[in-house]
Amino acid sequence: MAFLKHNGRTICYRLLGDKDKPLLVLAHPLGMTQGVWDDMLPMLLPRFRVLTWDLPGHGASASWPDKSDKITPEDLAQEAIALAAIADTERFHFVGTSIGGAIGQQLVSQHSDRLLSATLTNTGAVIGTPEAWNTRSANVLELGLRAMAVDIVPRWFGPAACEQQPALVEGWRVIMGRGDDRSYALLCEMLGRVDFREKLGQHRVPLRLIGGSDDVATPPETLQALAQYSGASHPVILEHVGHVPSVECPDKFSQMLLDNLD
Repeated sequence: MAFLKHNGRTICYRLLGDKDKPLLVLAHPLGMTQGVWDDMLPMLLPRFRVLTWDLPGHGASASWPDKSDKITPEDLAQEAIALAAIADTERFHFVGTSIGGAIGQQLVSQHSDRLLSATLTNTGAVIGTPEAWNTRSANVLELGLRAMAVDIVPRWFGPAACEQQPALVEGWRVIMGRGDDRSYALLCEMLGRVDFREKLGQHRVPLRLIGGSDDVATPPETLQALAQYSGASHPVILEHVGHVPSVECPDKFSQMLLDNLD
């Protein structure tokens, strides 16, 4: 791991692989960490230089500053751009899941000149409702992430992954429970404001959408709507996969990326 000071806050990141290979930037889901990509690294590193990072208040990244009471998609897109600068690379491939997909949509809409391609998974131009996200934000601030993780984490994974990996849910409950309550709450509020429906019509970024048949947070129809708004081709829906394909089917997901980014 390494650390970057960006806008007065410390970001934890990893930059792995040969500097002569194209850069692939990976953005993790809300409540998780950059560890979601670990099982994909053996397949990706022979072909790419890989950059991952922890979102505000997640993993080993510092919490969002007290002086600011709002996080925007542009704030997170600028983190990705600042990290890519460490790799001395102007343009990069981007992959983002869930809130990572919202970061990707911001990059596509406002910074398309920086992208070689974007692969967005388990996300949407709109995700849920403002009321639901604001309620979750308030509950996290009242109850804490450790308590909230009990009900949230099981929604991330499909039945197949839970059956094959009995400790999966409990392990990620521990990780989520260690996050910063306030940063998580602010990210929830950000997701309640996200609406890319009118922002993705004019871009030239090669864009691919991937979802899971068992995803209850961003079901296939959410990806299908995003395809219409963004001009992307019909999304690929992975059978028996929930919200986090990098954890549930890392080999299949890695191969899809390698085939697509060729």
